[in-house]
Amino acid sequence: MPTPPDWLVRTLRPQKAAVPWPAVARAAIALALPLAVGLATDRFAYGALAAMGGLSGVIGDTADAYRMRILNIAVPQLFGAVGVTVGSAVYGHGWLAVGIVTAVALASGMISTVGAVASVSGLLLLLNCVVGAGLPMPGDWWLAPLLMTGGGLLVLLLALLTWPLRAGVPERAAVAATYRSVANLLEAAATDALTYAETRLAVTQSLNQAYDLVLARRTRAHGRNPELVRLVSALNAVTPVVEAAPAAHHCGIPLSPSVPAAVRRIADSIAAGRPGDVGVLDLPEPEGPASRAVDHALRHAAEVASRSGDPDFTNVDDRLGRPAALRVRARRAVLGVLLSSASWRYGLRLALCIGIAQALVSIVPVPRSYWVALTITFVMKPDFGSVFSRAVLRALGTAAGLVVAAAVLSEVPLGWWSVPVMMVLAPLIPALTPRGYGFQTAAITPVILLLSDILNHQGTALLWPRLLDSLMGCGIALVAGYLLWPESWHTRIGDRLADAVADAAAYVECAFGATDDFAVRARARRRLYRDLSVIRAEFQRALTEPPPVGKRAAAWWPLVVAVERIVDATTAATVRVRHGSPPPAAAEVSQVVLQLRDLADGLRASVVLWEVRADFGPAGSPGGVLEPVRQEVAAARAIGVREGPAADQPTAG
Repeated sequence: MPTPPDWLVRTLRPQKAAVPWPAVARAAIALALPLAVGLATDRFAYGALAAMGGLSGVIGDTADAYRMRILNIAVPQLFGAVGVTVGSAVYGHGWLAVGIVTAVALASGMISTVGAVASVSGLLLLLNCVVGAGLPMPGDWWLAPLLMTGGGLLVLLLALLTWPLRAGVPERAAVAATYRSVANLLEAAATDALTYAETRLAVTQSLNQAYDLVLARRTRAHGRNPELVRLVSALNAVTPVVEAAPAAHHCGIPLSPSVPAAVRRIADSIAAGRPGDVGVLDLPEPEGPASRAVDHALRHAAEVASRSGDPDFTNVDDRLGRPAALRVRARRAVLGVLLSSASWRYGLRLALCIGIAQALVSIVPVPRSYWVALTITFVMKPDFGSVFSRAVLRALGTAAGLVVAAAVLSEVPLGWWSVPVMMVLAPLIPALTPRGYGFQTAAITPVILLLSDILNHQGTALLWPRLLDSLMGCGIALVAGYLLWPESWHTRIGDRLADAVADAAAYVECAFGATDDFAVRARARRRLYRDLSVIRAEFQRALTEPPPVGKRAAAWWPLVVAVERIVDATTAATVRVRHGSPPPAAAEVSQVVLQLRDLADGLRASVVLWEVRADFGPAGSPGGVLEPVRQEVAAARAIGVREGPAADQPTAG
């Protein structure tokens, strides 16, 4: 039996994730309660509309921090209300409806490129517009948006019920998780390069999440919130520990088990909100610059985490820079939407697909035709991964979900039996969503069909139109939103790598002479590791694409690892200098910076791996602190360029 292609295996492989039990409970209540109220008041259709709004709230209920939940759920509901109002206004108006929905798709696509909240808002704007334009809404024009918005806000209300008891717990848990990931990194310092790289990636992701959660709470004057100051200080204090890890890794000498154990003790005290639990660290006497760096950084982190009195409000600086005022960020977002070529390009792609779908169903009679546009909207989301893999998963997930829906629609009579059935089906959405898009689609499909049956009373007659419309939507998205656009056939890994190498050059320049400000250096280092996190995500996305994109992405992998080693070597060099090694001469710094920028230029000008070119100058001091960086740059260039007769042949893929 032939083995399936690697890209298909990667696409279908479920992701490992814990079940979010609180979200599961909220989903059961938020979708079943409106149905029960609707039945009790003899307004079953109204209850179904409210449950549809609750479904959108369940899908957007992904934030950990309570303040972020307000943004992630409430703001998209406002856009959804606008969408269903506009859609309902053009219901049954033929080509006018086609034009309006297409225009909304353009706006939705452009909005979606701004950020996470804007992405969900743009999604709900278009989804509800399509539903309103394709499905007659009961009651007055204002009733449908009111009910759907109320259903979404019910999810928010359920999520905020524990806020008085658990305020700050998600942020403390995120900071504590960062410390635990750093403990794992210190344990992996003397392991093989692959294990260390994977562990360091987990640290980067944990740091990103923790900073995002904590900074989302930061007000204009963070002196008003002592707990917030402590959390920011704790994150800042772990940064030197993270920086010392590459130095320990380059030495290859295992650290004492008491070192990661001490980091976990600090994590436990932060999670519990009890600074006094840190106590006195029992650490061995450090040997060598790397061990001294870890010891010094860890003792400083313990001192910061153990402070139980009032924090120093005048000496707090985060490592990502202070956020701009809300009005400034709003203005930047609007300008980004209007002036960004990527925003217009994605908006036009989405509008083209939606326009084709709306025109097609206007010419060819298709039952439940609005499902075609709904499918396209989900498949084409810019921040949800590969369009190709999502189209495949959408088709497979819909088919699987229809099996469950067939049993429900054929065996469960409409009425009070719908409430317990919804309480069983709704929790599957948050439970399966972390596993992958195909699993999410399989969970959503029977819920949507049950709600549609309440509104239309068509039973199993909904099954075939749902499958047909989903396949049509996937086909339109694949052709008009994927195959016709040249950018779909190229990965951005080379550009991302070039950005990371250029940032590494700026980091070397900053760390060895451009500035003595530790916060500036720390922000530069954080930017580097965020770059690497984005590269890994882009690489994983590209591997799910069919040939030739997937094979070209796989060919970049050795260079991805090489760039990560360059960044680690750069960080290790800065730590060595801070803990006793002679600083490099200005000429050596300039030479390494030039090498890195030459490599970045070569990567940026490359379409495929073997085209990389970078001409370096003479070798530097063999014993210099920057020599490991130079060696890693040379190794990266050797991966990208073959010497000898085979120089014109690709290195991989």
